[in-house]
Amino acid sequence: MSTLEVLRPTPHTAQVWLNRPDVRNAFNDGVIAELTQAFGELGADPQLRCITLGGRGKAFCAGADLNWMKAMAGYDWEANRADAQALADMLHAIYSCPVPVVGRIHGDCYAGGVGLAAVCDVLVAAQGVQFCLSEARLGLLPATIGPYVLKALGEQASRRYFITAERFSAEEAHRLGFVHECVPPEALDARVEGLVRALVNNGPAAVKACKQLVQDVAGRPISTELRADTARRIADIRVSVEGQAGIRSFLDKTPPPWLN
Repeated sequence: MSTLEVLRPTPHTAQVWLNRPDVRNAFNDGVIAELTQAFGELGADPQLRCITLGGRGKAFCAGADLNWMKAMAGYDWEANRADAQALADMLHAIYSCPVPVVGRIHGDCYAGGVGLAAVCDVLVAAQGVQFCLSEARLGLLPATIGPYVLKALGEQASRRYFITAERFSAEEAHRLGFVHECVPPEALDARVEGLVRALVNNGPAAVKACKQLVQDVAGRPISTELRADTARRIADIRVSVEGQAGIRSFLDKTPPPWLN
């Protein structure tokens, strides 16, 4: 892939790196296509338990590439819609990837980069990171990234930062709940690796089921149907091969088979 670096440090882990450091990992249609492809392929790998998403160079992602923006200025409505649909599909490919995604955020994280951060399951940012939903400064709006940013940042904070296009720090993002942890830059890689180890140590099918549970249940009323749905899910996993092995290992005080 020409815009990404995809590494497999172990059979159970993958690293996806935005690899356009000369433009601060700004994305264009090529990046969008390669991210969609990469997460589709990684999500289909039954051995994979964790993916990290980061950026090479001085920034995680500066948003849209300037040359791509120049090209878009000449698009008609239908070309713009198709272009935006590709971005929306890429974001959904990461968000819906069955394998958990840990975001490693450093440097600048602007516009569509905030959307990339928002579709990760766990976010760790280095102190000093600046976030900015800058679209309104250009007379635009964060439409395709909006549903994911609203979920991750919350309605009130999104309302402010969508319309003001103010920068906000990693510390503020942590206070608002957008970022799970804010660490010194020199500790970023170690903290990400610690989260990867935590994910790999858990039952792989259970982790995927947990991710799906959050996506399916968040925001739904606690109805009769939802209670029945959650009861079915736990019954399914209790009688599964992994669930049975995990319970047996716990009772026998032996390591579960997925750690072998």
